[in-house]
Amino acid sequence: MERAARGSVRVLEMNFTVDLQCEKNNHEHKTIEISTERLIVRRGQPFHLILQSYSDQFIDNGTVVICAETGPKPSTAFGTKILLELNSYGVNLWKAVVVSSTGTRMTLQICPSPNAKIGKYKLSLQRMMGNDENYLLGEFILLFNPWCKEDTVFLDNEQQRQEYVMNEEGIIYTGSSHCIQSRAWYFGQFADNILDVCLKLMDNNNKCLSCPEKDYVRRNDPTYISRMVSAMVNSCDDKGILEGRWSAPYCGGTCPWNWNGSVAILTEWNDRGCKKVQFGQCWVFAAVACTVLRCLGIPTRVVTNFNSAHDSNGNLTIDKVCDEYGRDLGGPGDSIWNFHVWIESWMARNDLVAGYDGWQVLDPTPQEKSEGIYCCGPAPVKAVKEGFVDLKFDIPFVFAEVNADQVTWIQCRDGRKEKMHVETQHVGQNISTKRCGRPDREDITDNYKYREGSFQERAIVSEADLRNRHTPLQPRKLLVNVKAEESIPNGSDINVCITISNNSSTTMFCNLNFIAQIMNYNGRSLHQIAEKHFDKIVVQGNRDEKVVLQIPCSDYADYIENHHLIKLTALANDSVTHTSALGTKDLSVINPDIDIQLLGTPILNRPMKAEIILTNPLRISLYQCVFTVEGLGLIHGMHQTRVHEIGPKQTLRLQLEFTPTKPGPRKLMVDFDSAKLKDVKGFKNMTVQGYLM
Repeated sequence: MERAARGSVRVLEMNFTVDLQCEKNNHEHKTIEISTERLIVRRGQPFHLILQSYSDQFIDNGTVVICAETGPKPSTAFGTKILLELNSYGVNLWKAVVVSSTGTRMTLQICPSPNAKIGKYKLSLQRMMGNDENYLLGEFILLFNPWCKEDTVFLDNEQQRQEYVMNEEGIIYTGSSHCIQSRAWYFGQFADNILDVCLKLMDNNNKCLSCPEKDYVRRNDPTYISRMVSAMVNSCDDKGILEGRWSAPYCGGTCPWNWNGSVAILTEWNDRGCKKVQFGQCWVFAAVACTVLRCLGIPTRVVTNFNSAHDSNGNLTIDKVCDEYGRDLGGPGDSIWNFHVWIESWMARNDLVAGYDGWQVLDPTPQEKSEGIYCCGPAPVKAVKEGFVDLKFDIPFVFAEVNADQVTWIQCRDGRKEKMHVETQHVGQNISTKRCGRPDREDITDNYKYREGSFQERAIVSEADLRNRHTPLQPRKLLVNVKAEESIPNGSDINVCITISNNSSTTMFCNLNFIAQIMNYNGRSLHQIAEKHFDKIVVQGNRDEKVVLQIPCSDYADYIENHHLIKLTALANDSVTHTSALGTKDLSVINPDIDIQLLGTPILNRPMKAEIILTNPLRISLYQCVFTVEGLGLIHGMHQTRVHEIGPKQTLRLQLEFTPTKPGPRKLMVDFDSAKLKDVKGFKNMTVQGYLM
């Protein structure tokens, strides 16, 4: 047996062997995907070990206790050191029972408390006679247990447990509310070494580094653990995993949209000695946090909020200030992201009054500080829906993300600031997550708020925002509407129709300013691609006038990148009354799909081929083309194929050979990047059959 010293306790040679029955225990605890050689178990559920004596004399089970210790300074007072007399309950509901004993062979059953601290434990056998003899039996790792009714992460639905704890693959939704796109993601919570990386992440949080004893004491609480993970996934305040960057250049790191899974990110952070990985954006932060929490046993899912508000000053209102051309003047720092991704984790909230258990919002993307650090949550989804903004954690910020009102102001050249529009139904649309057990989208908007515009929804917004009730705007005499397609294929021209409506009985003489801007998905303007001005458009009383124009694809081709929108803005001003009206339209530029065709039936350990098909949608050639292929249980690591050129409108077909190494549902993921066309995604679901007889 191993010989070691810990404080004043001697670890002695023993005349028996210990069989931790790792494979059997891990199978029963649903951790077999992590390891068959290390003992990894879940709290509130028993596991077994066997002691086999080398001699005829065996230790009397009435004279020993089992000791389980975690943390740098284990303490019985703090619950990080557990002493268990055999066949009797220990402190905190741990239990050790002799299942069978033959004199030279003893089978023990040990059941950790459903409220035990998670993490790495040393297991030893101690004499009860007051001496310092301590026989090390081995080590085990203890995780949360959503299958145990007494555990605070218990989830009473097996299909949901399979989806939100066990599923290593998923789908993340991006795009815009009118053009929702999906991208495959490999969470990989059971991949080699990922559990160790997650434990290292916990040991490197600021509270643990400053006082590990206090940190380890709180590791039984999923509220504490999940909030810690929310902080540690970004690197703003600590030795966290990812550095965020929302615009080029991405020199020295990986572009956020080039990541297809969490394993490469977590592995790089670990290999770099806990130094930050470059770069992440919201879906990357959320997906990595999902991996860590699923690995630790907390049911977690990735959620996308479209038209997501970022309320920087906490007034539950998003203020946008434009000049007379409709150009964004920045305002107070508020913004509306065309999408934002966070996670929900399932847990009881014993720190709150009853009624707020269940899904909790956690957001590791660094936006605003919470208690002095960049993290967000856990915020009960039920509290967000009811507008209970005084509960913890960070409910006002999440409430604004899904239900803030947007107020648009015009800053006139003469110094006037005119309120143009109050939009009450724009923020928080099509809140989405992957449907449980299926590869399609589930809309969970109703979980976050009552039906938009309903009496309940308006009353809750009003109650939550007593400081900023808006004065209703009077009906406007001048209106502007911008009409264009909701989305266009990349490489297409943009056709725009602007309608100016005069709802008065007198003729108006309008000047019209129009601009088109490339917008980052976080609501920030990146580049203006068009600007047009029209003088003295005559609009008769109670009539409309239309202005039609076109933006050629060449105007945006050099600037459009991942998740960018094109915002069209038209602002009309009556030169007589100086009445203004603003109209906007967001449109998505859609990359082509990558088509993946399987050439045969996927069978375990049998080579097969797939064909990858991509058509260049642009009127120019694509250069520096790279296809990256990944797939858990299909391809080891990443497979890259480089193509020098794909001509205008040319269709390219590539064949890929691979050998499935794991049976069951699998996902083949393909990413394409070039100098002019980036982040083209495709994936193919398949079911790998076992050996055919």
